[in-house]
Amino acid sequence: MSIELNKEEQDFQTKKVSILASAHAMHDTYTAFLPALLPVLIEKFSMTNTAAGLLSVFLQIPSLTQPLIGRLADRRNLKLLIVLSPAITGVAMSLLGIAPSYGILTLLLLSAGISSASLHAVAPVLGSTFSGRKLGKGMSFWMVGGELGRALGPLIIVTAIAYLEPGGLPWLMIGGILMSVFLFGKLDGITTRPKKNPVSSHWWQAIKKMKHIMVPVAVLLLTRSMVSATLTTFLPTYLKSQGSTLWVAGASLTILQVAGMLGALIAGPLSDRFGRRKLLFSSYLVTPILMFFFIQADGILKILLLVLLGFFAIAIVPVLMAVVIENFSDNRSFANGVYMAISFILHSIAILLVGYLSDLVDLRFTFLISAAVLPLGLLFINLLPKTNGDANRLG
Repeated sequence: MSIELNKEEQDFQTKKVSILASAHAMHDTYTAFLPALLPVLIEKFSMTNTAAGLLSVFLQIPSLTQPLIGRLADRRNLKLLIVLSPAITGVAMSLLGIAPSYGILTLLLLSAGISSASLHAVAPVLGSTFSGRKLGKGMSFWMVGGELGRALGPLIIVTAIAYLEPGGLPWLMIGGILMSVFLFGKLDGITTRPKKNPVSSHWWQAIKKMKHIMVPVAVLLLTRSMVSATLTTFLPTYLKSQGSTLWVAGASLTILQVAGMLGALIAGPLSDRFGRRKLLFSSYLVTPILMFFFIQADGILKILLLVLLGFFAIAIVPVLMAVVIENFSDNRSFANGVYMAISFILHSIAILLVGYLSDLVDLRFTFLISAAVLPLGLLFINLLPKTNGDANRLG
């Protein structure tokens, strides 16, 4: 359904989009603690890589609730979920270092996961309403916030472990609490409920309408899930197994995420201009090549390839989000919730698979397998709707 936008709704509202991106940055700083903490937790609780990967699944599994949260956000004002998320996630993730058992780790991660699911189901859609006709740019701002958080998180946690030791990590929750106080004031009078397009159909009818887009999107998410799992969850563990220190292993994740942040800042606006499908095609073609050479490289070349991997592998996320949101204007939050649920489910399965394969063989071979799976997604990019710049078929 097409709608007429007034001038304010057509304009890109930088301040409002940036506030939501800052909430995303703070929130994802905390969720990014886990990959860098895994080597410490593995040693503390004598875990296998499979058990360590399962911790990430506990953080991800509440994403199953995102379609429900999104559906509610299309009907009710769920602004409070955005406001509270940084504080709840900050408290839960800051307590991981002093958790006395694997069971307590599980409870903390589930709490953070519920908070994360709420933020990711509602906030990017609210950001899209402030992006006007520059939806790709708006999703880039949102993605940059998350990548900034995921870049800072590993450095913050490994530095805190070095200077505060695990017992001092609860002090880190202060940042999330302050962010929630800030959002409480700045989001006053804002609603997550669509102004122009109230929910127009039953949820099952809405899902059937999404099928022609969600099926190819799901396949694209599936083929990139192992790359995402190896790079964002097991990269520090892999590098530490190769002889790197904990700080260097954590810093590598920061390098990857900073590169992804810069790539996301560029990819979204480029997809507005040249088309979503062309950007997706370049990512799915180049990333596996970079993965192969990264495994073989050493020294400064490895760092350079890590930068390129972040740029091509991670930066494509706002493009996929834009594809989903722009095609379901009357159920944006619900569509985004379905997309996020599919994404997190596949990512969780991939994390378990990567952990299992790395226990069975090793992480190096698992990285190679993930690179080999990704190009299969090239076959499905042309099934997505065309946007500006997609006049010619790809492939």
